Amino acid sequence: MGSEIAGIIGRRILVALPLILLVSLLVFVVLRLIPSDPLAMAVPPNATKADIEAMRKEMGLDLPILEQYVIWLGQLFQGNFGRSIAFGQPVIKLIGQSLPATIELVLISAILATVIGIAGGMIMFRLRGSFGEQVADASSTLMMSVPDFLWGLFLILIFGVAFNLLPFSGRLPPGVAQPNVTGFLLLDSILTGRFGTLFSALEFMILPSVALALGTAPLVMRVLRSSLMEVINEDYITMARMRGVPERRVIIRHAFKNAFLPTLTLMGVQFTFLFGGTLLIEVIYSYPGLGNMMVEAVRNTDLPIIQGAALIYALAVLGINLLVDISYVMLNPKLRRAR
Repeated sequence: MGSEIAGIIGRRILVALPLILLVSLLVFVVLRLIPSDPLAMAVPPNATKADIEAMRKEMGLDLPILEQYVIWLGQLFQGNFGRSIAFGQPVIKLIGQSLPATIELVLISAILATVIGIAGGMIMFRLRGSFGEQVADASSTLMMSVPDFLWGLFLILIFGVAFNLLPFSGRLPPGVAQPNVTGFLLLDSILTGRFGTLFSALEFMILPSVALALGTAPLVMRVLRSSLMEVINEDYITMARMRGVPERRVIIRHAFKNAFLPTLTLMGVQFTFLFGGTLLIEVIYSYPGLGNMMVEAVRNTDLPIIQGAALIYALAVLGINLLVDISYVMLNPKLRRAR
């Protein structure tokens, strides 16, 4: 299995490199074609025209776009993402401060979406041929028609405002210090033994993570139900029943294992959308992650941050696809033998 996984990683890297270069070039060029001056937020009010031109030259903004891109790409290969125009700090530092929050939110949301999607799909399959199946089908269709940012607003209105059950702004209560070991709040809270901080952080993450999960889970439910319907009449399922294997075991040990593979592929695609969906959710919940920082950078025309964040999003999507491919090979013996 190790050689198969190594082959997948190698092929993915070969495909990823030109894709990343293409994404970075598109983002770089498009940002510089936007009719706005990135220096507007950086120059002091009393700056003269000569001061502005000197700063523009210092930042290389007076050079042709492709020449600017080559310079930026060379710095990127050295681990230098540039310097934020609005904050005056290295972009890599700002991303390092905000990215862990987004990764934690995505992981919690992915776990919830997986649990809801698989449980919902199994329930829909068990209800097949009944009136309950029609209700479940209509409910999942309704859930799919609501985007994640609307789920975010609904959850705030219901659980945050109407019943005042859960917090919906920020990442921690005011006055609670954040432990800083790895940058990941949940992990650092465990490592430092601050379990009160851990529970508070999880409480703040419930609404945004559920909003993201509800935008992803319905399609997983429907695909899993459809996959189970396809495999339930296969010969190996019939043979298992003839041997007297209990129906529950037939479903879980035989049907689900094979029906889960196409569902896994879909989950990989959905989780890439989930990562991108954090942008609006973080803004709605004032969650201090990469998406929130990117929106603020767009407001300030902070090109270095936008470029760096877009590159991180592209890498995250490619990384999720790689994990899905590896999982698919590990779960599919036929695919391993074919290789």
